[in-house]
Order: sequence, then C-alpha cells, then structure tokens
Amino acid sequence: MDSRMLFVNLPVRDLPASMEFFRKLGFEFNMKFTNDKAACMIINSDACVMLLSEPFFQGFTKRQLCNTATHTESLVAISCPNREAVNEIVQAAIAAGGKHVLDPVDHGFMYGWSFYDLDGHHWEPFWMAPSEN
Repeated sequence: MDSRMLFVNLPVRDLPASMEFFRKLGFEFNMKFTNDKAACMIINSDACVMLLSEPFFQGFTKRQLCNTATHTESLVAISCPNREAVNEIVQAAIAAGGKHVLDPVDHGFMYGWSFYDLDGHHWEPFWMAPSEN
C-alpha cells in the first residue's frame, strides 16, 4: 500500500492559546497552512493535527460539536521514542495547563500516560518496545 498522509482535525476554542500549549510540548506548525482560523501542527512528515477554531470546524459538519468537558470524542495516541519522552510530554502538558486523565500504564513492552489538552481532547503518548511493534 502506498504511504498516506493523515490529518486529524480538532475543534479548539482559542486557537492562539492551543498553539502556544502545543509549542510548549515541543510541536511545530506549518505556517503555510496556518491562519486565524486553523493551525497545522506537525506530527511528522506524513501526519498533522489541524487545530480549527470551533466556528470554522463547525462548517465541515452538520452535527453538534462534542462537549469535551463531559464526553470523549476521541483518544489521540502518539508514539514517543522512549518512556522518558512519554513522561516529559505529559509533564509539559500539565505544566502548560493540561489536565491528568489516568495514571501511567506499564505493560513492560508498552508504556503510556495520558492528558487532556486545553480543549479537553484526550491525548495518550506511548512507547512500545521496538521488538514488539
């Protein structure tokens, strides 16, 4: 199968605040696809997260937006190179205003921890042993 790019789109209430939050976690933005309505957060060369202001996001769907204060719309899992990197990104998220979700989970071959971003989106950084994935 040919390689495919992935663009995850998430609604955000305050785009500049969300961008600053994710910058504090070490993410960069592709300014070619960033304006006052949307920001293209780079995960890697084949994956991005589009942070869309809620009114702009609403233009792409007929359904109501999820209230992330009471409901989970998705769980965004993102790989990290090692356990320390998992801990670092979660600790940075909490320091930047995010919230804890669950305690770290250690399965030996896989380690993960999770946080909610400023808009209540559920993120789960994880590490998986190279021989197991």
